[in-house]
Amino acid sequence: MFATRAQPVVSALSAGVQTRNMATLREIQIRLNSIKNIGKITKSMKMIASTKVAKAQRSMETARTYGRTSGAIYTNSNTAPLENESEIFVVSSSDRGLCGGIHSSVAKATRKLIAVPTGSIAGVVVLGDKAKNQMSRSNRKDIHLSFNQIGKSIPTYAEASAAADTILTSGVKVETTTVVYNMFHSAIAYEATPLRSYSLEALKSAEGFSAYELDDEVLENYREFLLANNLYWALVEGHASEMSAKRNAMENATKNAGDMVDRLTMTYNRTRQAAITSELVDIITGASAL
Repeated sequence: MFATRAQPVVSALSAGVQTRNMATLREIQIRLNSIKNIGKITKSMKMIASTKVAKAQRSMETARTYGRTSGAIYTNSNTAPLENESEIFVVSSSDRGLCGGIHSSVAKATRKLIAVPTGSIAGVVVLGDKAKNQMSRSNRKDIHLSFNQIGKSIPTYAEASAAADTILTSGVKVETTTVVYNMFHSAIAYEATPLRSYSLEALKSAEGFSAYELDDEVLENYREFLLANNLYWALVEGHASEMSAKRNAMENATKNAGDMVDRLTMTYNRTRQAAITSELVDIITGASAL
């Protein structure tokens, strides 16, 4: 009679333990599969970014050479900005994320420059939606123009020229221009760097400008070309930095996903072993009672 009463009690306990453990195991298994899928995606994105880094760096080296050469006249003539000149800031970023804090770095650097401008602020031009979202939080009233869909792959000079032409014909007074972009240092290092170009009056008043024999028409064309060339340099070098940062971010994400899979697998095995042990204890207890 004792055994008859004990049997349904043991069955109920066994069913309760099994139900709780199976629910836990199922939740762990679902999460484990989800993290494995995320790891596969991040690994694929890392491989794609790795294939784009080398090509982006080759374009960056070419743009860097042309950029430094075209702006050498300012360095050689010791050009400095004149007092009370208007300054326009161009923030170079992109539309895509998943690459760490590379876009926030140019936004932070631009805010610091705006806080201590060399003259009056003519406006802010933003290249890319990521920097636009960040600049809108603190300097919405200063944003004069914004561009997106630029540099989906490797930025081209045609895109930079179109952006420069839009800036020059938008009505904003362009004198001192500061382009803030991510300078590529290595595969794991980049730095938000300002790239300045000055007005024609500042160039003409420079002490070393007398060594150059240039007409006003040539200088005006040179100013327009230099703005487009600086935008191209900033976009291409920023793209190389972005691809490198994305590769590093996806590599870290893949590694973290692997670590989480290992921990969850161990938790799953321990929980499953505990469920099996509990069932064996229930079976042995029931057999002993019988």
